[in-house]
Amino acid sequence: MIHAAPRVPLRDTPQVYGKVTRLLHWTMAALILWQFLGMGLRAIYGRQDWLAPFVGSHAPVGTALFGLVVLRALWALSNRRNRPAHDGGLLGTAATAGHALLYLLMLVIPGLALLRAWGSDRVFAPFGFEIFSAKTPPVEWTGTLAGALHGELGWFLLALVAGHVLMVGLHQALWRDGTLARMAGRRG
Repeated sequence: MIHAAPRVPLRDTPQVYGKVTRLLHWTMAALILWQFLGMGLRAIYGRQDWLAPFVGSHAPVGTALFGLVVLRALWALSNRRNRPAHDGGLLGTAATAGHALLYLLMLVIPGLALLRAWGSDRVFAPFGFEIFSAKTPPVEWTGTLAGALHGELGWFLLALVAGHVLMVGLHQALWRDGTLARMAGRRG
């Protein structure tokens, strides 16, 4: 007898993350992976013509990520009473802090890039239409601030993402508590 998989609700519940949360999570994960793939290749190989699809998409993908993280944060706030709870104790506190830091960095990193684009002497048009006009003269402090923090915080975000994935693996393999299923698999 074939059993139909339980339907995943649109909104979050205390047992499972809903369809909207999952869509935002996995879309952002794929775009963040794309960003790190491109910047990692650039760090290894320098500026090469064959890297244009990766590096050339960095600004539009980053801008889209900024919009998605704002949407995701608003969605998480609207679902905060319905979401699956973290375990108590030290691990639960660490998970809450880790997720808060992930959200903060996912806002700050593209926010810094957008600030740099706003103060630049070049037009910022990542989707083919102008978002920020060129500044004459450029606003120097925006480029200095973003230049000092955007990339470094990005690599820190990568380390946090790696830790996030590692913890999901521990939850799945060691504790078998259904954490992965709540976000990716069957309904918990």
